[in-house]
Amino acid sequence: ARVLEIAKRLSLKATRGETVEEEGCERHREPLKVFCKDDEAFICVICRESRAHRSHAMLPVQDAVQEYKGQIQAHLQTLKEDRDKVLEFREIEMRKSW
Repeated sequence: ARVLEIAKRLSLKATRGETVEEEGCERHREPLKVFCKDDEAFICVICRESRAHRSHAMLPVQDAVQEYKGQIQAHLQTLKEDRDKVLEFREIEMRKSW
């Protein structure tokens, strides 16, 4: 959920032409350029080198956004298919009751 919220904000800023660097690290006031997969959080380059994240798996922000965007779209497609099945079942049951 955190990743989705941050991705939405970054996407909105990109579509408005605003620079993404405005979203900075709370501790270091640096741009969030790295995604920590272990903590599922965007972090700055300084945080990446800290002990807290040093051994974690990292991705550039854009790669992380694309990866999670694909996962979200796949889940959304599954939910849409499930919804269609439920609506179809509901219609069949309503016809039976008539």
